[in-house]
Amino acid sequence: MKRLFVVFLLLASLLPLRAQMQAVFGYSTFYDAAGDRPYMETYLQFDAWTLQFQQLSPGVYGATVEITLVVRQGDSVCHLKKYDLQSPTVVTLDELDFSFLDVQRFGLGNGIYDLELTLRDKGSEAEPAVVREKLVVYYDRTHAALSSVQLMSEATPTVTENILSRNGYDMEPYVSDFYPEQIGKINYYYEVYNLDQELGGKPFMALAYVEERQTAKRYDTQQTVARKNSARTVPIYGSLDISTLPSGSYNLVVELRNRDGESLLISRVPFYRSNPGVKGREINDYALTFVGRITDEQLMNTYLDALYPVASEEEKEIAQEMIRYSTLVEKQAFLYRFWTRRNALNPEGEWLKYKERIDYVQEHFTYPRTPGIHTDRGRVYLQYGPPDFVRDEKNYVSANRLGNNNEQPYNTMNLGNNNYTNRSDGFTGTSQGHVYYLPYQLWRYNKLETDDPNRVFLFWDEHRSGYYTLLNSNARGEVQDPGWERRLCRQQLNEDVVGEVGEQFNRGY
Repeated sequence: MKRLFVVFLLLASLLPLRAQMQAVFGYSTFYDAAGDRPYMETYLQFDAWTLQFQQLSPGVYGATVEITLVVRQGDSVCHLKKYDLQSPTVVTLDELDFSFLDVQRFGLGNGIYDLELTLRDKGSEAEPAVVREKLVVYYDRTHAALSSVQLMSEATPTVTENILSRNGYDMEPYVSDFYPEQIGKINYYYEVYNLDQELGGKPFMALAYVEERQTAKRYDTQQTVARKNSARTVPIYGSLDISTLPSGSYNLVVELRNRDGESLLISRVPFYRSNPGVKGREINDYALTFVGRITDEQLMNTYLDALYPVASEEEKEIAQEMIRYSTLVEKQAFLYRFWTRRNALNPEGEWLKYKERIDYVQEHFTYPRTPGIHTDRGRVYLQYGPPDFVRDEKNYVSANRLGNNNEQPYNTMNLGNNNYTNRSDGFTGTSQGHVYYLPYQLWRYNKLETDDPNRVFLFWDEHRSGYYTLLNSNARGEVQDPGWERRLCRQQLNEDVVGEVGEQFNRGY
């Protein structure tokens, strides 16, 4: 199963009406051998407390999420579904400590696809969340193959056929890679296809075990072995005891072997285990390091949340799960390991440099109900550090507004020990041909570690509220909008015309 955290922003206050939508998206692919057609299942799990519940009737509250799922192959739309997902209802807003699941199933032929998922909380004015993912689907009736390995919450005998039914059981997906202490086993399901052709009908062995992700160390106490008869399709459901598995990052490994012990097929599913009751002394040793000085759990949550601009996808998922479920000691251990992986000789020094960035963005970019680390400027500052040059304009009018090209004087100011400019003439008049721009900031980085020199970020205050969002950048992987300058000046420029702010962007100052 593939898992993506599409929206996961935790605020200091966890009040339901102040949270931003949080959902986990996953998908699996399978093969219908009888119909010779692959198919896909998608899973969406929402935390109720992050949605905006509305009163539906006296004493009844509910939330609605508008979901649009599009799968494309080139310019062709292969699957499109737009629908409203209704949450379970509650009688008070104090009953939102639950999650609910949406499962979709549809056919999809072999090929490479682009999936786009759009989620909109219909009770909120927040912008929709969008996830884009590349899909590769390939099953062949002549070759042995494994389906996706699907983590399961539970499997119960099917009473009435439904979307969760498969091979006589209702299988509820576990749409997370995180296993907290209270979950003592890991359930899994997968299917084996066409192995009878390769083995000539002979039986095979299906193994499942746990290995440490970084070292590939195998935990023999967490394994199962089952003898299976080969067939066109073989469903395999199993469970591993992880009650004694220490906290850490692991792979669930499923492997098929023939009677001679030779490996035929293998698949790995990453997961993170939180189990502070096991090997607690080793975890507590981190309390003697710099992370042990962070004893305020709310502050620790902020620090973990602030890692997202520099963390890997796996680390982002683990950090956000730890914010919700883990103990302070486990969070300290994670933060220590995070910075040790980046600087084994001086993890504390590496952390302190990053902490300076956190402190700065929290002080300078925080907006009502939005911490600085969750703003666009905060994200860029955390990811790339202080810019080398910043130009800050509140009421900018193109310099040729009076029929000449003379620049008005501006002041030099400071942002993170770097120079920036602030127009001081306060011009608010009107003249024919003038171009008036909304407030903006232009940040230039002389050199980014992973990009070319002179990368520029332009933020704008679209509603003159003091809240800046990223409008355009020439940095690799960042927002790039060809029509950004026309948006900034409210369409005063003709298309394909570069105005004065466009020239500033191209120059970097």
